[in-house]
Amino acid sequence: MPETVADGPEDDPVARARALVPLLVEAAPRIEQARELTPEVLGALHSAGMFRLLLPRSVGGEEVDPAVFVEAVEAIAGGDASAAWCMGQGSGCSMSAAYLDPPVARALFGGRAAVLAWGAGAAGRAVPARGGYRVTGRWQFASGSRHATWLGAHCKIVERDGTPRLDAAGRPAERTALLPRDAAAIEDVWQVVGLRGTGSDSYTVEDLFVAADHTLARDRPEERREPGRLYRFSTTSIYASSFAGVALGIARAMLDAFVALAREKTPREGRGVLRDNAMVQAQVALAEARLQASRGFLLHTLRAIRAGLGERDELTLDQRMTIRLAATYAIHQARETADMAYSEAGATAIFQSNPLQQRFRDIHTVCQQVQGRAAHFETVGAHLLGLSPPLSFV
Repeated sequence: MPETVADGPEDDPVARARALVPLLVEAAPRIEQARELTPEVLGALHSAGMFRLLLPRSVGGEEVDPAVFVEAVEAIAGGDASAAWCMGQGSGCSMSAAYLDPPVARALFGGRAAVLAWGAGAAGRAVPARGGYRVTGRWQFASGSRHATWLGAHCKIVERDGTPRLDAAGRPAERTALLPRDAAAIEDVWQVVGLRGTGSDSYTVEDLFVAADHTLARDRPEERREPGRLYRFSTTSIYASSFAGVALGIARAMLDAFVALAREKTPREGRGVLRDNAMVQAQVALAEARLQASRGFLLHTLRAIRAGLGERDELTLDQRMTIRLAATYAIHQARETADMAYSEAGATAIFQSNPLQQRFRDIHTVCQQVQGRAAHFETVGAHLLGLSPPLSFV
């Protein structure tokens, strides 16, 4: 039988996440130095079921509502952003269980420590073979791949004669192949400025056979086997929301740290502590409003959409656009809040001994990722104006 999170006083996943914050804060420097989650942190995340929140109940997951998941990610990010990023990435990947035959899903995700990671984009090719596909390719930005048990390989399907296969809409047909981590060659390329602990390496496979039942077409209703409303949300919408949760958690931790600092620090040649400065007072108030408003917009959007879904409903384009808008807005408002806290903290924030500097680097790395692109505002705005923008990330 699949392992599940035990009932108890911490049965609420958000409460379980918050309980991990002290451990994460203490471990954050070691996570960054190792460029991966430390064994004690990884064990604590697994014990708290943080990688199983979006798994179907049929395979021992919790299948929580998207808003609850985002709150849990946000809480983890308050302790360490890399841990929260890995949680968001791995959980989004785990939604693939809803598209697999149940016995396969249980085999892949039944163990408590099971984690699926994958890189970005359909960067490989899958050639049909008897019983499956021959997969070749190289994928980048595989966050959490160092502690993953399985890897995913997004591929375009190419016929044996080299002709790309097209789907019913005339677009290149794609499929994601799931393979054991040790079947791929891992490349240690993660030398970066922020989110260092995600270990987002690259990996390669060459002419690897993957059985057909270990492949799926993501977010395709005709392949979905789970009836839960969670799986009406696309992985794109979940990734956008969870990474917004990472940004919100970082920003909240930075704002709280600055408020504590402002009560004690007297700037050089200053006439009093920072909190007595009228400009600082106004900046803190605006930052609080910015953070609460963007967080409220995101969580309200997810709750309202989830509550309005019928048993067979799919998300509409308007709903997906609203999630994209709320998530992107939250990421950018969180960055503004973080920038204020870092800037007003002065030279105190630049020392490695002060967590503000790591969080500052982390949140700016979040904003460099595809989910944080300012171009998403253009996409949503074009849609609101009745145009037909590209839908690649909606």
